[in-house]
Amino acid sequence: MTMRRLLLATICACCAAMPALAQADAVPAPASNTAQAAPSSDPQGLPDVIVTARRRNEDAQSVPGSLSVVGGALLDRSYTVNTQQLQQLVPSLSYSSANPRNTAFTIRGLGSSVVAVSQSNDGLEPGVGYYVDQVYHGRPATAAFDLSDIDQVEVLRGPQGTLFGKNSTAGAINVTTRAPTFTPEAYEEVSVGSRNFVQAKAAASFPISDTLAARISGLSTRSDGFIHNIRTGADQNGIGNQAVRAQLLFKPDDVFKVRLIADFTNFESECCTQVFYKVAPTLKAAARQYAALAANVPGGAYVFPSTNPYDRVTDIDAALGVNTNEGGVSAIADWDVGPVTLTSVSAWRFWNWDAANDRDYTGIQIQTSQHIPSRQDQYSQELRFASNGDHRLSYVGGLYFLRQKLVGHPISIYGSQATYWLLGPASTYPANLLDGYGTNGTTDFRSNSYAAFGEVNWRPVNRLTLTGGLRYTYEDKAGDYSTYVFGGTTPTTTAQANAKLSILRPQAYSASVHDGAVTGRANAAYQLTTNILGYVSFARGEKSGGINMSGLALDNNSNPALNTAVVRPEKNTSYEIGLKTRLFDNHLIANIDGYYNKVTDFQTNVTDTNAAAALRTYLANIPKVTVRGAEVDLTALVTRRLTLRASGAYTDGKYNSYANGPCPIERIGSATAVCDLSGQRLSSLSKYAMTLGADYELPLDDRHGLILHADSSTRSNQLGDPTGSAYTRIPGYTIVNGSLAFRVKAGWEVAVFARNLFDKNYIQNVTIQAGNSGLILATPSEPRLIGVTFRARQ
Repeated sequence: MTMRRLLLATICACCAAMPALAQADAVPAPASNTAQAAPSSDPQGLPDVIVTARRRNEDAQSVPGSLSVVGGALLDRSYTVNTQQLQQLVPSLSYSSANPRNTAFTIRGLGSSVVAVSQSNDGLEPGVGYYVDQVYHGRPATAAFDLSDIDQVEVLRGPQGTLFGKNSTAGAINVTTRAPTFTPEAYEEVSVGSRNFVQAKAAASFPISDTLAARISGLSTRSDGFIHNIRTGADQNGIGNQAVRAQLLFKPDDVFKVRLIADFTNFESECCTQVFYKVAPTLKAAARQYAALAANVPGGAYVFPSTNPYDRVTDIDAALGVNTNEGGVSAIADWDVGPVTLTSVSAWRFWNWDAANDRDYTGIQIQTSQHIPSRQDQYSQELRFASNGDHRLSYVGGLYFLRQKLVGHPISIYGSQATYWLLGPASTYPANLLDGYGTNGTTDFRSNSYAAFGEVNWRPVNRLTLTGGLRYTYEDKAGDYSTYVFGGTTPTTTAQANAKLSILRPQAYSASVHDGAVTGRANAAYQLTTNILGYVSFARGEKSGGINMSGLALDNNSNPALNTAVVRPEKNTSYEIGLKTRLFDNHLIANIDGYYNKVTDFQTNVTDTNAAAALRTYLANIPKVTVRGAEVDLTALVTRRLTLRASGAYTDGKYNSYANGPCPIERIGSATAVCDLSGQRLSSLSKYAMTLGADYELPLDDRHGLILHADSSTRSNQLGDPTGSAYTRIPGYTIVNGSLAFRVKAGWEVAVFARNLFDKNYIQNVTIQAGNSGLILATPSEPRLIGVTFRARQ
């Protein structure tokens, strides 16, 4: 009993101390956790969490590296239905999305932030790898769909690539879905809630024969939007998602099996827009700043329906809507040949995208249409071999191939007030100079990635394991960009013609990338006691070079500056030290790590003032970025019925050398300007992030019981864009979620749940309106969602 009381006091102290730390910083952050979703009834302690981070089944506590594991049961209990909400369970993970196409993840502040490097640039690849059932997804946008029938999610931190799949500099998200079983099973779930939220999930697994089993699962989610358009009466930024997955498992014996998976996911919604956030002063003439522009709009002054972003209203006047889908087929074969297991992962996937946007985010006819209808196809093949058994020498090796083709059609059309808003009053230019002016064209990006990888673990003496891994990757990329302009009033002077070209101009160019790189890692792990593992590691990762597929900056002759077409590879060198422990007879799991990352040739936006044409900000490389930090994960079985969780991350990331950066909005005038951002914090990165969680079972009798779940996610303030503008800073916040379920031993339960229980207002992301008038838009948080769920299992 004394030990239990000591344990409870320890956990309570941790849970009390962490929020105090966040409040001291005056702003909060999100959260991380383990796979346990409900308390264990095993009096011997917490169960093992089995992961496949090293492409073999093993206890997460024996893996000498930092990772977070979220089990399917915890996803269900916390109502985490998509990858955006996953960041509320993993503090080192950040999710940013202006819309599903512009989706990006960062881990420990590294990857590809939407605000820093737009993911709509098809010639770039993410720094965080996203895998579902061992298949790499080439476009981050495919991670924006709802999660369905998930076994667990592993978030691996630091450079990856010596064990599987695509190389990545920042880490990987490894999603595993539930596989077919030879024992029949099924589950059904229906949830209804506020804002007409309706979600239905179902899955069934069954044997077809002694050697063949099948599983089919499906999901449908819909919800009204939370931003009301007073012009159209529509509720925008809603959800409309459907998914289906069908699987076959062929297992003739214990040494060979093949899993075939086919899936399709669709998302259609009147999404995604933003609302008024702030107006920043600029260095432009007063007449070219937002206040004067809005007051003097031809036809009458423009006033936003609200200047409080949490009123969640808009009056955008252009069409809005998202229509996107993705899917594919994969085959995973495993063959145990004795000393090793051979694995083949073959896959084809596709992604379709189209969306209508009002990119001026106002009721003024500035821009009437902007969208990029796109189609991506990818083919991948992975061949691996992994040693079997527990020996002094173990190893994994393999070959990997990925081919991608992505074709897009960038379309942008301006409206009747575009000339006034972007160029100047009618006395300078014809009022309709830009009315109907637009661009169309084709972007065609192709890439081939070839890799060989391997990792060896050697135990020279008991308790000590040394690990070494290498990867060679060769990338072959090519891109063609071709756009033309149309519409608007025919210019009558050279000044008018140049004014139109300053808004949109035709471009045509081609570029290619051919490079190879060696990356790897070294690790030493020592089993200090049976329940304490210490490790140190070094890793080198590379994010491959890319091609600017969103148009190029101009040279002095107003031609595409071809030297800006190619972006060099980004290299990450990582050092880490950590401890993994099981304490108090396995009633407390406590893991802690510290790390230092140095990134060279960091891919971001730079500004060039050498050309006479115009402001030249484009995607390129800066010399150095560093990120350092520490992370802690605690899980405690306080009693047989109560489990507590706490995870925290401290992350300090900055631009060490960024002399030619873009300027914050308050320092932008009519002339080209460059700002030295060296020493500034990385954007979209909270210095402090934390999660707390609890699950409690209360038996009512031998057939009925209650299950209480609660979790909170805290994130400290962050910079909303790379310039560090004071006007785009996003304050910190804390979100609390919870549920209470009545469970019947017969296999069903009814639960009430709440996401954002205390209806916390916060900002998800910000956007500076095109034209730099000083107007800043934002996506506000979703209001509180309360609902009821019915679940049944057979």
